[in-house]
Amino acid sequence: MNKIAIYPGTFDPITYGHIDVIKKSLKLFDKIVVAVSETSSKDYLFTTEERIGIVNKSLFIDLKLNKKKINVVTFNSLTTDLCKKFKSNVILRGLRAVSDFEYEFQLAGMNRKLNNNIETIFLMSDVENQIISSRFVKEIAKLNGDIRKFTTKSAIKSLKEKYE
Repeated sequence: MNKIAIYPGTFDPITYGHIDVIKKSLKLFDKIVVAVSETSSKDYLFTTEERIGIVNKSLFIDLKLNKKKINVVTFNSLTTDLCKKFKSNVILRGLRAVSDFEYEFQLAGMNRKLNNNIETIFLMSDVENQIISSRFVKEIAKLNGDIRKFTTKSAIKSLKEKYE
């Protein structure tokens, strides 16, 4: 039986922090579903299609991760419904700092109330990537700063194209 975990997020764009969580989760699960949110409650820099493209290029071209172990999808439903769809009872969430914990704790509790068979597992990225956020990466890129330490070549290329 394959153990599948769902890793939901906006990935606007994907960063090395996200990638740390994906790599660590590959050691724990047979398959990871990287679920790119389509919800319109956020103001995204990249469209859903662009974010999917960046995630795919980053994971499979830049980093050459195993396509058989990672499935990249979009979703506009409850994460618990996505878990049902992929027969998963695990939601992965990344933590960077204590400030993330309160929101993530509440989110995990709500997901547990929606489906008490689903567990949320928190993974921390490596120390050097804990400060990275998509928001800061976008801001640095917009101001022509060097973002090579924060994200992949594909994400950098997409960001440069957006801000030219």
